[in-house]
Amino acid sequence: MKQVSMLDLSSEYRHIKQDIDSALWNCLAHQKWIFGPEVEAFENAVADYLNVTDCIGVSSGTEALVLSLRAYAIKRRGEEYFKREDEIITTPFTFTATGDAILRSGATPVFVDIDPATYNIDTKQIKDYLSSPRRPTGMAGIVPVHLYGRPANMDEIADIAEVHNAFVIEDVAQAFGGGCKNGKLGSLGNAGAFSFFPSKNLGGFGDAGMVATNDKEIAELVRMLIRHGGRDKYNVAHIGYNGRLDTLQAAILLAKFKYVDEFNARRCRIAAFYTEELSGIEGLSLPVASPFPIESAAQHVFHQYTVRTADRDALQAFLKGKGISTMVYYPVPLHKMKVFESRMKVVGDLSNSEQAAKEVLSLPIGPMQKEEDSAAVAEGVKQFFSR
Repeated sequence: MKQVSMLDLSSEYRHIKQDIDSALWNCLAHQKWIFGPEVEAFENAVADYLNVTDCIGVSSGTEALVLSLRAYAIKRRGEEYFKREDEIITTPFTFTATGDAILRSGATPVFVDIDPATYNIDTKQIKDYLSSPRRPTGMAGIVPVHLYGRPANMDEIADIAEVHNAFVIEDVAQAFGGGCKNGKLGSLGNAGAFSFFPSKNLGGFGDAGMVATNDKEIAELVRMLIRHGGRDKYNVAHIGYNGRLDTLQAAILLAKFKYVDEFNARRCRIAAFYTEELSGIEGLSLPVASPFPIESAAQHVFHQYTVRTADRDALQAFLKGKGISTMVYYPVPLHKMKVFESRMKVVGDLSNSEQAAKEVLSLPIGPMQKEEDSAAVAEGVKQFFSR
């Protein structure tokens, strides 16, 4: 039986093998494994791409969030961490790291429900919360997540943040290369936190991440925090981390970086094919289409192509029987996890997030996916609903 995987990293490596191998051999030749030349080169390349003043390579996407939040605690409070009364608004329909980073910064995560059409945080519910009697006394920030590669409503989030003197840290883990009318994702808030986990739109050969910002003070604080908390690691000013980006990962990412727009365009073409093939199936919801053409700086970069059905588990089992891999992102909303139960605030019943967790299913959409594999996926879905 032919297998269709969620992501074929081996084919991706073969496609750009010469670039990757050259990057690795250069590292072996110079042997500068900590803050080697590739780190700065990659930071500068991404800063130019995003049109921001500073990018700082870090050890993972999770640490990019933690470091950004810690830097804002130091800047805003003059202390190492936020206080429990400091509230940071985010979505419960995301990977654990988003909420966990808020806890690690000392603040309280406030979970606001999603817009069921986009799976991103519902800005109307943010506004309603901030105008309600339950509004926070220690409002600190907002962490929108560009889930599945689709931008959150950054225009409204920026307006809300300005009114309430809040910072905005974008979680761009799933959306490298995505954009909207005001620029690239990760450049629209006070800081952007990126993940370069191997499965991401721009992925390394292990864990890696980045913080992007136009705030020089935040950039300097992040650079200190990744070096154990100081400009001089033998005389530190803050509670820091060993959070730097490895030279080897930077070299790999720099080699892959020049392909990211091409690979994102491939993802968009597969998404367009799925949408054309699967439109009109009763009981199946498809991703909201991007308003931008595929050839442009696409708004939605389709880290995942996520469909929705009340028969999710049966559909997943049916496709598995045909050799087609799928994934559920995410089966448990954050407010249902034990780690948050005594350290969170919940706005409303979060019913949209809870329902989405029961119904979403992500189909294969890797950039090296063959046309016949995309066709097999679409045909499998159609067969399930035509039974």
